[in-house]
Amino acid sequence: MAASRSLFAGVADAGMRLDALLAARACYPSRSAATKQIDAGKVLVNGEPATKKTKIAAGDVIIYEDLPEEEHIALLAEPIPLDVRYEDDDMLVISKQAGLCVHPAPGHPAGTLVNALLYRYGRDNLAHVQGDDRPGIVHRLDMDTSGLMMCAKTDAAGEILQQLIRDHDVDRRYLTLVHGNIAYDTGQIDEPIGREGADRLRMRISYRPSARNALTTFTVLERFEAGPKDNGYTLLECKLYTGRTHQIRVHMEYIGHCCVGDPLYAWGSDAAQLGLTRQFLHSYSLHVTHPLTGDPISLLDGFPPDLAQVMASLEGRSMGRTQAGGRILGALASAPHQTDDLQF
Repeated sequence: MAASRSLFAGVADAGMRLDALLAARACYPSRSAATKQIDAGKVLVNGEPATKKTKIAAGDVIIYEDLPEEEHIALLAEPIPLDVRYEDDDMLVISKQAGLCVHPAPGHPAGTLVNALLYRYGRDNLAHVQGDDRPGIVHRLDMDTSGLMMCAKTDAAGEILQQLIRDHDVDRRYLTLVHGNIAYDTGQIDEPIGREGADRLRMRISYRPSARNALTTFTVLERFEAGPKDNGYTLLECKLYTGRTHQIRVHMEYIGHCCVGDPLYAWGSDAAQLGLTRQFLHSYSLHVTHPLTGDPISLLDGFPPDLAQVMASLEGRSMGRTQAGGRILGALASAPHQTDDLQF
């Protein structure tokens, strides 16, 4: 028999469709899986049957059944190296390497962060707040985005960390190199994001009812002059106020400054991608209050080797750092950074 679980809707969830909420909160692996369970009567809202189009209000209590066991991907412990930057009995923060998918999914049944966590800690020493098929997971990074990411060892810590994220009380900042020179030093992009038609991989700016609000701010750190095969580059710090799929990548495309190396959204010649085969996007800064002790946790993560190599190649083309760039890049110079020799 499938286990029943409860979900409490917060203010940030208000107005969402039930199927979208269940998928976004990782109750089910996709919206279609959520719809299947809703249609089968496996989901109740405030004790009553609902439809996939039911709009959620803050304070709603959602009871849902796990997927049948045969629909879950078998999880195996795998010796995948991890770069752990903070750890205690309740949680840990890793610097996720590019190319590491966070959890198993169709097309990625193994070789994920979940498999690595199982090998290092064991199933019973990880939180299960996102279901038994995602032990330790409280939020995600794109597979080819590197950098700081929180995981939970206990359900108590995991529940609070997820609530802090929903309440926007976790300060997460990213470094991205984009095409072209951005003239203004700071900016804000407040545009909703949704799926792009039948393409399940791409997102886009959308004003359909199913789209979700998305807010990104950015600060210019350094500009690089144009070359014979490109129109220059700008290094940005981006701060997320929402956590939508591909948010920074979609917002950068929207303003005409795609992330360098982005295989889905970038434009230009191969040479203009500076040798990258993944997006130049790195979660470099994390500030969070410990979910149980209340102590502040502040971490910085320097450029991993592939992004550091790109920055070195552009050094001679720098048009100067901004005041923010001098401060942030100066701090990163002495911050820990990934190496090619990660530990199991």
